[in-house]
Amino acid sequence: MNSINALSRRGFLKGSAVLGGGLVVAFVIPGAHRFAMGAENQGNVFAPNAFLRIGNDNSVTVLLGHSEMGQGIWTGLTMLIAEELDADWSKIRVEHSPASAADYGMPGFGGMQITGGSTSTWMEFDRYRQAGAAARLMLIEAAARRFNVAPSDIQTESGVVIAGEHRATYGELADDAGQLPRPDPASIKLKDAKDWRLIGKPTKRLDTPEKITGRAKFGMDVQFDGLMTAMVARSPVFGGSVKSFEGAEALAIPGVHKVVQVPTGIAVIADHYWAAKLGRDALKIEWNPGPNAGLDSRALLENFRKLATTPGLNAGQAGDTQAALAKAAKTIDVEYSVPYLAHAPMEPLNCTVSISKDKCEIWTGTQFQTLDQMVAGTITGLKPEQVEIHTEFLGGGFGRRANPTSDFVSEAVYVAKAAGTPVKTVWAREDDIRGGYYRSAFLHHARIGLGSDGLPLAWKHVMVGQSIMAGTSLEATMVKDGIDKTSVEGVADSPYIEGLANHQIELHSPKTGISVLWLRSVGQTHTAFVMESLIDELATAAGKDPVDYRRTLLKDHPRHLGVLNLAVEKANWKAPLPDGHALGVAVHESFGSYVAQVAEVSQDNLAIRVHRVVCAVDCGIAVNPQSIAAQMESCITFGLSFALHSKLTIKGGQVVQSNYHDYQVLRLNEMPVVEVHIVPSSNKPGGIGEAGVPPTAPAVANAVFALTGQRLRELPLQLSGV
Repeated sequence: MNSINALSRRGFLKGSAVLGGGLVVAFVIPGAHRFAMGAENQGNVFAPNAFLRIGNDNSVTVLLGHSEMGQGIWTGLTMLIAEELDADWSKIRVEHSPASAADYGMPGFGGMQITGGSTSTWMEFDRYRQAGAAARLMLIEAAARRFNVAPSDIQTESGVVIAGEHRATYGELADDAGQLPRPDPASIKLKDAKDWRLIGKPTKRLDTPEKITGRAKFGMDVQFDGLMTAMVARSPVFGGSVKSFEGAEALAIPGVHKVVQVPTGIAVIADHYWAAKLGRDALKIEWNPGPNAGLDSRALLENFRKLATTPGLNAGQAGDTQAALAKAAKTIDVEYSVPYLAHAPMEPLNCTVSISKDKCEIWTGTQFQTLDQMVAGTITGLKPEQVEIHTEFLGGGFGRRANPTSDFVSEAVYVAKAAGTPVKTVWAREDDIRGGYYRSAFLHHARIGLGSDGLPLAWKHVMVGQSIMAGTSLEATMVKDGIDKTSVEGVADSPYIEGLANHQIELHSPKTGISVLWLRSVGQTHTAFVMESLIDELATAAGKDPVDYRRTLLKDHPRHLGVLNLAVEKANWKAPLPDGHALGVAVHESFGSYVAQVAEVSQDNLAIRVHRVVCAVDCGIAVNPQSIAAQMESCITFGLSFALHSKLTIKGGQVVQSNYHDYQVLRLNEMPVVEVHIVPSSNKPGGIGEAGVPPTAPAVANAVFALTGQRLRELPLQLSGV
């Protein structure tokens, strides 16, 4: 354990000047069977990976190693602790933790500290509850010694320990409890679900008051004396570089102090944003466009189409698909495609960096703390533990702030290093949309044979699109035999295909020069659209109702059926609709959660109007139903954006779109009524921040077909005038 981390933890253990002493509990690492609990005498072997502190003022402070970007984990994860602790919810406080793989690493991500993949709740469900239960046991033991009673004679309720007429608050017992030895893990018994008082109850978010009052600090809000602002001019062409530049006119702008070259381009460093922007606008740069100047999205799609006609890598196979197709009573042969997509979070990228001789301090909204820490250490020549990261609230991330190259953080470190002064490097939205990382375009070609009963007999499916894992630290675990799991998820593991006797799944992963990255719901963004649209096509070819057809195919998948049946029931699937309206349905599993949606649409000339989306979700144990409903609403909004509007086009190696006016997202006046229904479940929690996105586009597309007879196989959906 390094000295910097030890100091950081020791400072936390001692508490703030206001709180003084108290009880500190570290969370157990799953599978490690060890605790490291609140005791200074643990010294350098004290290696927790998250903290729970009970102060003498009765406050309960949770230090989360996860980033809060609107998904509600500040509340949901803290509820797990508070439930087992029997805490007074009004006394709960939450803070972002410092960066430390040793302390806050996630086993599912190779021990890295990261927030992504909708993993926070399902990975932490046991660990956080164990922390709360351990602290409660220590408080009970402290009270038993003070009251001279047996621990079994003690109850806890809302931050108070009770033994007959004896009562003591957690704050009054915190110092005594902090001196006790750690509980034996075998003695920690978690509550039965029937005894939960908080888990499963709709609970208001802890971060809401901070955000509605403006007290919450996002990365863009960071400001302190002496802080400069920088903007970077980057190559407009993917992979381009600076050939030469002239910065005299930029330096003539009032407030501009320096113009420096960094690996990503030319940085203008100024007193404030506007001076930095004007200075950047005044730069004269000659670019070397590099090998990607001819990239064109239409040509790329055509190349993808040609690749789809050639043998790809085997992503799943059973039986003799070609022979079965030849015997089919009816064959469906279709192509689907989706475009490149930007993340386009509301808060553009930004990162503040201050470098001294023995420390690099970073303030930013990041999803990938320890990678950022390592990258910054390499750039500055410091050890990772000498890099201190202050995680601020994130104004949206969707995966963009968990970059495997730490691009926006590393750039900011280079800028601050070259400037020799603390600098906040700010991206305009145009910078992110034109120079960021994207969800790859994908093309799907499917040939499906139906038997005389109208059910699938054989299924050949070819996918073409860039790998997001190739060349990253996750390639070793996520790419096997050339198959990027995230490219084929939702197809290779589809319940419609897995049990089919004859199927063949193939993948091509071309390299194009365009930087790609995971985007909210990852591969499911395109595979669910294709699969659920195809199932509708098969139902039509078989002359079956789309819901009944799915029920037949999913008869051995009870959780799929559960959400499907609930969604269509709540949507009144077969009830009469207003003239000019139609319904479409989709059901999909991702991130361990099952979601079905029914969309109601109408047509206004060539515009598609979505009036209502009924959503049913089975995410296992619903820790905070209020937050789950909000996330489903958020997912549907996100999914409607790229179902109806969002698309990047590339010409001459450059992205054409620049901001929300031409890279459109859903507008307020387009927002449909959304109804969310949660299936009661005792299964382990699944992910919720992404699982509602995949069914949205196909539900809308299927409704459009029911309304107009047009089968739209390309996103964003666009009706023709024919």
